[in-house]
Amino acid sequence: MPSLAEFLADAQRGCMPVADGGVTVVPQPSPRDLGVLAFTAHSVVFADVEPEWVHERLPADDLSAPLSPPFLQDLAVRTRRHVGTIDLLVLAAPVSGPAPLPLPLREVTGDGHPRVERALRHRDAVRVWAAEGGVVTVGRGVAGRWEVAVEVDPGHRGRGLGRLLAEAARRLCPGPVWAQIAPGNAASVRAFLAAGYVPMGAEVLLTDQEVT
Repeated sequence: MPSLAEFLADAQRGCMPVADGGVTVVPQPSPRDLGVLAFTAHSVVFADVEPEWVHERLPADDLSAPLSPPFLQDLAVRTRRHVGTIDLLVLAAPVSGPAPLPLPLREVTGDGHPRVERALRHRDAVRVWAAEGGVVTVGRGVAGRWEVAVEVDPGHRGRGLGRLLAEAARRLCPGPVWAQIAPGNAASVRAFLAAGYVPMGAEVLLTDQEVT
């Protein structure tokens, strides 16, 4: 059975899981990372639970069941975790070569920086760059994949800065880069799509900390 890292590596190569309505259960890639990833008509539950326990709780004819509140709550109780938000998962290839960054950035250093501290709860090898009006954070997230998050200050929104920060991440990461976006954040969804990211599915993480 493939690991979550193998599912992600295949997706990065354009090889998506067969859209057979199935659910694959794989071990957690790390003690931190636990959740559900839904591709088109195939979901992956990455949790240290028995596959039989998962399949007993999922109707075979309901493709949305792995991301439904009843199953996620059962999984949270079983694993003693808290259910996070269901995010849109997008992916972009890295931009290689001498292409310049789309805007001036300065790297933020120091473990005491609040954005670094927050990112370290979810990622490894975190690095943060700041531009006027926003920041871009990259690091190793779920199953070691490269992940990006961008933040734009309220006074600088609506000017394309989010797109430029998302584009910059494709030059700052040495490999394919993933992003998790709240579906209701339409501005962020538009920014990432404009920066060349492609929707891959949906994902929810279960965390040790209460979601606020």
